[in-house]
Amino acid sequence: MTDVADAAAAVRDGDLVVFPTETVYGLGADALDPAAVERVFEAKERSRDKPISLAVPDVDAAVEHTEPTEREERFMRAFLPGPVTVVVERGPDVPDVLTAGREQVGVRVPDHDVALDLLAAAGTPITATSANVSGNPSATRVDELDERIRERAAAVVDDGETEGGTGSTVVDVEAGELLREGAVADEVRAWLAEQPQS
Repeated sequence: MTDVADAAAAVRDGDLVVFPTETVYGLGADALDPAAVERVFEAKERSRDKPISLAVPDVDAAVEHTEPTEREERFMRAFLPGPVTVVVERGPDVPDVLTAGREQVGVRVPDHDVALDLLAAAGTPITATSANVSGNPSATRVDELDERIRERAAAVVDDGETEGGTGSTVVDVEAGELLREGAVADEVRAWLAEQPQS
């Protein structure tokens, strides 16, 4: 198993890493490096028309790489870090392969100290997708990782069992829509109802 500093170095080298979040283990790579993102798709055997979100250590970092509206930024500051993925306009440095050619990207700030340490140490946004082969169950413990994922990861950061349960809630704040219901969905829905559209 790997420590955070070594995992961050692997990310900077363009390699894949497995890391814990507050929901399940994630598969991370430099989200701004198209070749690294391509390796995530290959490892997960994921369709290229399904976008992957990016994780950052805080909302300020999110704003550096995306172009949120004032309302979207208010929402991010209310809910992040936490098990919520916010879909916003991508910035110019976010590659097409990550977003499947779309103009929007999902942004996540995990509410997990080890994940946040990794993001801070890597110094770049990291892919935020579960460390599993597409269609298979997500891993809440390192010993649940599929061998195909383990073989492709240069580093595995083991922090014991994650809280697991449901995945993050995915929300399009400007549309006022929950694209996927997960953790804290009721709180997200209440915020959208209470906050005026811009």
